[in-house]
Amino acid sequence: MEKSSSASSLGPGGLDISQAFFKPVSDASPPSTSKRNTKISVIGAGNVGMAIAQTILTQDLADELVLVDAKPDKLRGEMLDLQHAAAFLPRTKISASTDYSVTAESDLCIVTAGARQIAGESRLNLLQRNVALFQKIVPPLVQYSPETILLIVSNPVDVLTYVAWKLSGFPSNRVIGSGTNLDSSRFRFLIADHLDVNAQDVQAYIVGEHGDSSVALWSSISVGGVPILSFLQNQQITYEKETLESIHKEVIGGAYEVINLKGYTSWAIGYSVASLARSLLRDQRRIHPVSVLAKGFYGINGGELFLSLPAQLGRGGVLGITNVHLTDEESGRLRDSANTILQVQTQLGI
Repeated sequence: MEKSSSASSLGPGGLDISQAFFKPVSDASPPSTSKRNTKISVIGAGNVGMAIAQTILTQDLADELVLVDAKPDKLRGEMLDLQHAAAFLPRTKISASTDYSVTAESDLCIVTAGARQIAGESRLNLLQRNVALFQKIVPPLVQYSPETILLIVSNPVDVLTYVAWKLSGFPSNRVIGSGTNLDSSRFRFLIADHLDVNAQDVQAYIVGEHGDSSVALWSSISVGGVPILSFLQNQQITYEKETLESIHKEVIGGAYEVINLKGYTSWAIGYSVASLARSLLRDQRRIHPVSVLAKGFYGINGGELFLSLPAQLGRGGVLGITNVHLTDEESGRLRDSANTILQVQTQLGI
C-alpha cells in the first residue's frame, strides 16, 4: 500500500496550485530550523489504535499522525475517515501505510497491535505469538526513528514492554508501557463516585501488574489534599477492609465488564494514552502510573521486568520514579506482583 496523505494537486494533470493560490510575502524569513513538527505514529488500526488516534487529533497533540497496519484496505478506510473530519479538527497531516518507513523521525511510536486469541489457545501460546509479532514491529520502528519514545499498549502490556525494550536496544527511560494508568483512572472514578466528588480531585494509584495481581495503594489516597484513611481514623469513622477490597476488585473487573457488554474497550484507553502522549511530548512532568523497568525500586530485585510504578514523564521519557510511602502489606503485594510477571517471562524463556 502506498503512503497516502493530503495533497495540493488540484490543477490539471495533478498540477500543484498551492504556490499560485497565495501571493508570497516579500522579504520573508525561512522557518526556524530549531523547531519542527511533532510526529506520532500509531501501530495497529484496530479499535484501540483508532480510539487513540482520534483522541490525539481532537486534543491537538500532533502536527503529523501516522497509522500503520497489516490490512491495507481497512487502514486506508480509517485514514480517509479521519481526513474527512479535517474541517472540524486542528490541522494535522494524516498518513497511513503498511510500510514502516512512513514512521520515520517519529517523536512517539504507540504500539497497539497484537495477535487475537484463538478459541482454545493457551495464554502462553498467545504470548509467544505476540512476541513473534513484536519482532517484526519494533526493529523497523527503531530503524526509522532511532530517537523516538516507544509507548506500548498491547497486552499483556508489562511483558510486551519488556520485550520491546530488549528488541529496541533503547535506554529504559525511552520504553514505556501504558500499564495501570487506566486502572488508576477507574480507581479514582470509583472513589469519587463513593464520595460524590470530581475524580480529578482524587489522588490514587494502582501499581504493579496490569492484571489480577495489581496493587491498590490505599495508604496514600487523598481527596482534595486530605489523606482518606488518616481522616477516617481521626474522625473515628469505622470502615471495613472488605469494602476497600471490593472497590479494587471492581477496578480489575472493569475492563472485563466493558468487553462483555460491547465486545472491546476503546474510549477510556484512548484518553489514557493521549494523556501520556501529552505529558511526554509537551514535557508536562506529570506523574503517571506506567510500566517501567522496575528493578531496584521498592525492593524489587529478583530480575529485570517492567511493571507500573508512579513515574514522572517528560520529553525525555521516564524522568524518575516517585518515592511513594508504602505499607509493609503494600510492599509485599507489589513484590508478589513482580514475581507473577517474572514467572510469565520465565515460561516464555525471555
